[in-house]
Amino acid sequence: MQLSNAASYRAMASRDRRFEGRFVVGVTSTGIYCRPGCPAPLPRPENVRFYPCAAAAEEAGFRPCMRCRPETAPGSPAWLGTSTTVQRAVRMILAGSLEGEGVEELAERLGVGARHLRRLFARHVGASPRAIARTRRVHFARKLLEETDLSMVEVAESAGFTSVRRFNAEIADTFRKPPSALRGNGIRSEAPLCLRLPYKAPFDWASMIAFLGARATPGVEKVDPDAYLRSIQVEGAPALLEVRRGGGAHLEVRLTAPPGRSLVGLLDRVSRLFDLGADPIAIDAHLRRDARLRPKLRVRPGLRIPGAWDGFEVAVRAILGQQVSVRGATTLAGRLAERFGEAIEPARSRGLTRLFPRAEVLAEADVASIGLPAARARAIGELAERVATGALVLDGSSDPDATRARLLAIRGVGPWTADYVAMRVLAEPDAFPSGDLALRRALGPRALSAVELSAEAEAWRPFRAYAAMHLWMDGR
Repeated sequence: MQLSNAASYRAMASRDRRFEGRFVVGVTSTGIYCRPGCPAPLPRPENVRFYPCAAAAEEAGFRPCMRCRPETAPGSPAWLGTSTTVQRAVRMILAGSLEGEGVEELAERLGVGARHLRRLFARHVGASPRAIARTRRVHFARKLLEETDLSMVEVAESAGFTSVRRFNAEIADTFRKPPSALRGNGIRSEAPLCLRLPYKAPFDWASMIAFLGARATPGVEKVDPDAYLRSIQVEGAPALLEVRRGGGAHLEVRLTAPPGRSLVGLLDRVSRLFDLGADPIAIDAHLRRDARLRPKLRVRPGLRIPGAWDGFEVAVRAILGQQVSVRGATTLAGRLAERFGEAIEPARSRGLTRLFPRAEVLAEADVASIGLPAARARAIGELAERVATGALVLDGSSDPDATRARLLAIRGVGPWTADYVAMRVLAEPDAFPSGDLALRRALGPRALSAVELSAEAEAWRPFRAYAAMHLWMDGR
């Protein structure tokens, strides 16, 4: 929803936090930009300028407010723009793509020309891809300075700066103060590195944990009511990830991985796993129009779509789950990890024993040996081969329609599996597995056909995936 300047000023004056993430406010009299809900005194209308995102405000010469932290507002629709290409590009930039390649290489991965990509960013975001990358670096560095006790060299490297000198210059240019002045009370010890990821409230933690817990792969993942723990691989070495609900509107993320350039990408994956970019107020307001969904929304406000730490892993899990119960698929996933996953050191793994098998391993493995029907074993092998060779990319950066078509080209992968992967791996808010039997039975005494269910779900667009989650959780 695009707001006029007058409407944006009224939204800012209301200090309603539901407008956070839709725009930022630059104040010409102070040179600072803020969130709409900032508690600072209200500026005069003639002294404000409205921008779609933090990068655009910084491009215009404003520096971020130290009170409301506008650059940390999660789930900015304006930041993502209205272009699918821009959304994919921003996601890749936030994961660190431009740190190892140029705009030309990024555009090639997206299937467009570099000039066209720059035009799209100018139209939808108001800032260039390089400006987005710079803002990501600077504000991630600030996060590390405030929340950890990493050295300046470690902060600079983890945030993607090419040198400490460049790090010092860009921090000073953005915040008008040196990095040392941004130091918080982060404590460094033998404990894992701990960082916070913000989200837009409400957040239905209980439903998220229930969903992930029922599908946790034995030996790879461990879930309890307060935390999600899993084994991961960071730069070729095993590590542990732990996510807990924080005291405010944030999650606490603990990593045993050492600081480095991969850190920002790891946090981006956590954000996608827990769907932290969602705007639950806007989603729930839309779905509440359907009287059948309204009671479910009251029970589970802020329900998110569980994403994927690793797209290949979730796709394998989806194939394992064909024609069996959730518990049966979990058992099969545990056998797969035990047979083909890399073992990790028990003394430091908190009860976890394996990494999930890599695509290169499963492409050559006798997957049927875990007690899997030949057709599903063959589908997993073909999926693994395509992911291992790069013919199929499941990190969310590829075109969703093309990815879905490539999945359906694998023998044994049908529409349900492809749509499930679109929901969890590609983060498609409108993906909808209309052939799912539980969904077809969820709206009344009679099971609907897939065609009938699709017709009923038209009113839920563009958030059909969230409606599906409500129906699934209601029937579990």
